[in-house]
Amino acid sequence: MVFPLFDLTGRRALITGSSQGIGYALARGLAEHGAAVVLNGRDRSKLESAAKALRDAGHDVKVSDFDVTDHDAVRNRVDAIERDIGPIDILVNNAGTQFRTPLEDFPADRWEQLLKANVSSVFSTGQAVARHMIKRGAGKIINIASVQSELARPGIAPYTATKGAVKNLTRGMCADWAKHGLQVNAIAPGYFKTPLNQALVDSEEFSSWLEKRTPAARWGEVDELVGAAVFLASNASSFVNGHTLYVDGGITTCL
Repeated sequence: MVFPLFDLTGRRALITGSSQGIGYALARGLAEHGAAVVLNGRDRSKLESAAKALRDAGHDVKVSDFDVTDHDAVRNRVDAIERDIGPIDILVNNAGTQFRTPLEDFPADRWEQLLKANVSSVFSTGQAVARHMIKRGAGKIINIASVQSELARPGIAPYTATKGAVKNLTRGMCADWAKHGLQVNAIAPGYFKTPLNQALVDSEEFSSWLEKRTPAARWGEVDELVGAAVFLASNASSFVNGHTLYVDGGITTCL
């Protein structure tokens, strides 16, 4: 049973980077609360596989394979979704990437890739979707930030910069678009078991450090992000705007 405040029936959600990991978990969670979902990624076969799993569970699922770092492609494909599938009521900007190396050795091309994947994609997709939401006077945008929006760790300074930008871009989107009826918020995951973090999960040294550093003393499971996404996508958060919600086992609360 879904409580009315959290019921997403009749709404459509576009989730970028949703063929696996956090994006797929959020797509499944929104679908389980009634939303029709549009999965996005660059690998059509992975998207179709993810879509089949959700359809087999009885959910309304479409796919749209486009590169969120291509500004023109984003606008064209968002317009196509709106025209051919239906209005996007919820956008989850989840697509992103990571590269780890000491800052003094960080390649310039990797810096540019991180900016495109982690920041420009949020701007481009958010803008393309918001243009339609503004006309309707309503919409929910959820940007995926990180504990690295608040904290730093050796070897990931550029990633930290991009996630700090996502947090402040969320605030800026709220400042511009709240007057049009949009709610724009961010979820900042802590350390979760995902394909992006697999090398860290497999590292006994890092996992030991993380368990000592995190009050909850463990890695997060991606399903533990669903509640936050449903809250921010639903009527339950109708007066929550420009906020970054940390789902991190308490790691940002202490030194």
